[in-house]
Amino acid sequence: MSARILVVDDIQANVDVLEAKLSAEYYDVLTANRGAKGYEMARREKPDIILLDVMMPDLDGFEVCRRLKADPETRHIPVLMLTALDGRDDRLRGLEVGAEDFLSKPIDDVQLMARVKSLSRLKVVIDELRSREASGRRLGVIEGRDLADAALLGGVGGEVLVVDDNVRQAARIAAALKDGYRVSPIGADSKGPPPDLIIVSTHAKAFDGLKVIAKMRSSAVMRHLPILAVVEPDDPERALRALELGAHDVITRPIDEDELRARTRTLIRRKRYMDALRNTLDQGLELAVTDQLTGLYNRRFMQTQLGPLVQRAAHGGEPVSVALADIDFFKRINDTFGHDAGDAVLKEFALRFASNTRPTDFACRLGGEEFLVIMPATGGDVAALAAERLRQQVAASPFRLRDGGGLDVTVSIGVATAGPEDQTADDLIKRADLALYQAKSEGRNRVIGATAASLARRETGLAAGLGAS
Repeated sequence: MSARILVVDDIQANVDVLEAKLSAEYYDVLTANRGAKGYEMARREKPDIILLDVMMPDLDGFEVCRRLKADPETRHIPVLMLTALDGRDDRLRGLEVGAEDFLSKPIDDVQLMARVKSLSRLKVVIDELRSREASGRRLGVIEGRDLADAALLGGVGGEVLVVDDNVRQAARIAAALKDGYRVSPIGADSKGPPPDLIIVSTHAKAFDGLKVIAKMRSSAVMRHLPILAVVEPDDPERALRALELGAHDVITRPIDEDELRARTRTLIRRKRYMDALRNTLDQGLELAVTDQLTGLYNRRFMQTQLGPLVQRAAHGGEPVSVALADIDFFKRINDTFGHDAGDAVLKEFALRFASNTRPTDFACRLGGEEFLVIMPATGGDVAALAAERLRQQVAASPFRLRDGGGLDVTVSIGVATAGPEDQTADDLIKRADLALYQAKSEGRNRVIGATAASLARRETGLAAGLGAS
């Protein structure tokens, strides 16, 4: 997997070595020899990963990383800090300012490439989610402030699952995370939410930790959960294998409590950031198929759902029926009481409409005062009974207006069931529309089936343009 990598280091020899190694693995490498220049290049070029030296004369790596993570344009880019320092305080400081990891010089090639590959996979997912979110915002189906960035900057806390057969080590992990985190050992009977982080021991005796990581990554339920692998300091190959199998981060034994808290906080924030992106996309998708006023499905959704059902019925599959409903004299409501009252009637009608359909049905607003319910696996008789129940519920009690007054509202409904003559959804809707026109011509506030409507048309030549108001 290729990626664009920005290397920021004030020593040209270090830059040349890293550029040569990364280029040999077919990465596209950008370079900067000062911290400030690296920050500006990151904002301009939007690399996939940033390799950032700590000791630089103008802005040190800690300050550059802090600025990167505070900037909405760059805070999602993974940062891997490189330094000749191997002190605990420097490692913790790098993690505290938001770096994904902290590698000491001289850089081990295998560890570097493993980290780069792991972070590249992460960045691909983030970029895909961000791209879809940006498309949704341009199309107007995603609105509001950037909740994903808010999640990335959020506070501490969360659910942590520990997969470890070493009771003492699991207890130390729980003690280190006791402030703000709810830690559960594997096998605990938890009825709470799914974990925000899974900590897996790769040297457990009762199970193979690497297999656990691989199984989690292949699970549809758990593949998006971050994994922190606990590894032995003298077994770098197992740590690299954990990263290759899908662990997001590793921590060595004996576990440093401050480092554990820093890595836990980083992983959970990143997870919430990606969850927020996915939730935003889900909400955007819902907006794309939902009528904004009533909350029912819109015409676009109706067309995508009804077409295949009609085709299936036309080829001997289960029947599908539709009930096309139109509020009687709706224009008069708008003209007499105003459009606010009209909107209130539409919302109340949608509520009664949706609450009188089955969970398997699809209640849709086609536009204006016209509504349609799709009834899969439903024949004409049952569909007519369902439509009649809806008609009665609409007429049973007055609609309440904002001023506290009441308004009697009725509805006319045309019902049609897909048959051999219906090759498309439009064919079925046209027959339901014909039945609706007949219901209106016969005095409104009634249900008419398409079979009767077709017969009446042949016998009396009903005009297709009868009053629909």
